[in-house]
Amino acid sequence: MPQQFDASTITNLRDLGGIALVGNSAVRPGLLLRSGGLDRLDVVADPAVAALGIHTVVDLRSENERRERPDRLPEGARLIVADVFAGPGATHPGGGEQVPGKLEDVLGSPAAAEEHLGGGKAEKVMSDVYRSFVSSESACQAFRLLLTTLAEPDCGPLLFHCTAGKDRTGWAATLILLLLGADEAAAEREYLAVEPAVRAAFKPVSDRFTAAGGDPAIVDAILGVRPGYLAVALEEMHRTYGGVTGYVRDGLGIPDSAVDRIRARYVA
Repeated sequence: MPQQFDASTITNLRDLGGIALVGNSAVRPGLLLRSGGLDRLDVVADPAVAALGIHTVVDLRSENERRERPDRLPEGARLIVADVFAGPGATHPGGGEQVPGKLEDVLGSPAAAEEHLGGGKAEKVMSDVYRSFVSSESACQAFRLLLTTLAEPDCGPLLFHCTAGKDRTGWAATLILLLLGADEAAAEREYLAVEPAVRAAFKPVSDRFTAAGGDPAIVDAILGVRPGYLAVALEEMHRTYGGVTGYVRDGLGIPDSAVDRIRARYVA
């Protein structure tokens, strides 16, 4: 089973190690980690983080997110920027910032949220975001860079993250697990497992929003880790590429030799 770390300065810090794969194998522990933002990381307060020996951090966030809340890296770690929303094809609700990246801004004004996200619009926006994970050029470039990095001989233990650690990070975890040989049910369980941590981390934001008269349904749609959202991305992957093999090879341009290296390293 994957390990959830009790880290006080990182949201959703999880080790994908132990997740079951086909053929009585599993993800190798200690090498593939996921989380929310690292802008509050304090390795003194969280000594368990230092013990992980993280060598590479892949930041999936946008330029604005990185500028406003830059990563605080574990000592000795290198940073790889893989911006999922870095260009045309990204989804912007109402012409504003991306929903997954700017939760505080999206939920900062009940009136604006109602205008842009009320009446079921939030669910549509989130579905469009997940579809773009597979279809947009910027997302393909970002996830290509993530997998290319995983295939490098000096990658070491790698942590990938966004802001909340649920959408961009959730799709990245799903992609990696499917590529390693997990079935979709196992990948979905890992995707859904982070919801309690997300809810807890953003409870002050959601409480302020609803206390100011905001619609709780909008909060649920934006903060929710819903199987229907993941299903949209999976459907887009199957429709366009026939499955994860075609998506990785044709959509992301990852050669079979790199896939072989990834599987050899991360499958126990």
